[in-house]
Amino acid sequence: MRLLAATVALAAGIGTAAAEDFTARTGGPGADEMLARATAGAPDGLAFFRPVLSGVLYRAGFKGGDKGRTGLSGAQRTALCESGFSGAFYADFGKNTDYGTTGCGAGTLEYRAARSSRPAEVMQAIHAAVTTPGSGPVLVHCMWGVHSSGALSAMALVQFCDWSEARAKAYWDEARNGAPCSGGCDAWIDKKFDGFRKDPALTISAAEKAAICPN
Repeated sequence: MRLLAATVALAAGIGTAAAEDFTARTGGPGADEMLARATAGAPDGLAFFRPVLSGVLYRAGFKGGDKGRTGLSGAQRTALCESGFSGAFYADFGKNTDYGTTGCGAGTLEYRAARSSRPAEVMQAIHAAVTTPGSGPVLVHCMWGVHSSGALSAMALVQFCDWSEARAKAYWDEARNGAPCSGGCDAWIDKKFDGFRKDPALTISAAEKAAICPN
């Protein structure tokens, strides 16, 4: 399957994204991985492609931003699908995006819109990725890969890994790579978290946490 996936990615001009095992639940990513500017095998055209929850949640943006707000290309969706991803969300942008389902030899990828101020649907998709046998990881991305995708990732760390809100906000701040925020960065992330509450229905087991949560 990996050889087939790599062949599809190369044919699509995506590099070696699909040759990487993004589905492995290896005990959680390290801090260096979570803050890396680039991850080996990331689909071509994506920036700040980073793990958040091993084998379950990744985040990204577009190199140079997505000024047309057209979202992931068909080739990028196919590469993610062949890499085992089951879902992707474009957070806070994508007004010209053609969302929907992409099929591939490995299964299907469901591409949807999301709002960082209303994270419930994204949290539900992440929970399904953790608890549903055979489900692949989810990608959350925004235009640049530092603000909205980071906010949803920080919320996921609170929801599924029992991080404190303060620790999650500090992660968001460090991972934004110095990008400015309208109205100030503390106020920006505080406002996003104002609409977030842990959902007790989305619990996962201690073993599942150990397999996916950062150290």
